[in-house]
Amino acid sequence: MKRIVLLLVVLLTKFLICNAQSSIPKGTVEIDSIYSKHLENAFGENPKRAIAVYLPPGYHETKQKYPVVYFLHGFTNDHTIMNYMEELLDYAIASQRIRPFILVTSDQKTTYGGSFYSNSGVFGNWEDFTVQDLVGHIDKTYRTLPKKESRGITGHSMGGYGALLLAMKHPDVFSSVYAISPGALAIVREYGPNSETFKELSKAETMEDLWKTYFGAVMVAFGRSWSPNPDKAPFYCDMPFEYQGDKLIVHQETLQKWYDNMPFYMIDTYLGNLQQLEAIKLDWGRNAGDRFTVQCEMFSQRLENVGITHFAEEYIGTHVSDIYTKQGRIPQQVLPFFDEYLKFE
Repeated sequence: MKRIVLLLVVLLTKFLICNAQSSIPKGTVEIDSIYSKHLENAFGENPKRAIAVYLPPGYHETKQKYPVVYFLHGFTNDHTIMNYMEELLDYAIASQRIRPFILVTSDQKTTYGGSFYSNSGVFGNWEDFTVQDLVGHIDKTYRTLPKKESRGITGHSMGGYGALLLAMKHPDVFSSVYAISPGALAIVREYGPNSETFKELSKAETMEDLWKTYFGAVMVAFGRSWSPNPDKAPFYCDMPFEYQGDKLIVHQETLQKWYDNMPFYMIDTYLGNLQQLEAIKLDWGRNAGDRFTVQCEMFSQRLENVGITHFAEEYIGTHVSDIYTKQGRIPQQVLPFFDEYLKFE
């Protein structure tokens, strides 16, 4: 008899849990697209880009207007990252961690892995696409609160870099930024001249060779984003460092172009813009690897030194652990950050 009662209790508990989960109000995701003249190019990058737009529960039943958070995906990812985000947004809204808002992510995957949200001038002007075309389209098409106080920007890895870059350069468009484990902030470790990266890259002669070395592929993506050279096959970009045998050659002009696009070196130039932002946060996993921990600490320290109030958090984890989970960074830290600092109707 006791076993039967216990079994009934277990079954009832499972039923209640399943029923509670199924009763969570669901948002909807619309897949949209934009053709951008800013992305027209002669190197095969598609100027028509897909967009995934999360509309919160109740969007279609009311006339309410919503803040918008722009989520920038990482290297080799695309707008389908929304497949991981949708459930987290429903959960965060249902558990009252956040008030309802719209979340947008666009496809900025390229033939070389990712746009780094930068104006290349050769492979497309991805910064202009994001800040002008994407934001303009979303405000025109959906019920947004079309003002900077109601726009935030975030992203992971390459997307964390992009979030900081665009927030620093466009405080008239975005008021708050949260960079999740951002990369490409400074030249350190595997990005540096005395790592194996540029030794391997100097030996690569084809794209096939390039993709055999992950960091080499990342450096070419940097190059196509910040120092493109349409006359320099096969990678069509200039590198700040190269090896001729065992001899390191530093190309100072190209190095300066990289400095001009890496947020650690941009702080003095954009100090006034940083002062205009409502809120800034970055985080990183303690075990993410030195190229992340070192540059994030450098960036935060530099912000502190010039008097920019911000939040910086190191957590126990890797570059990818516990981010896209219900108890992970996005629903527990990132989304509540924007609930706190964005203006709602």
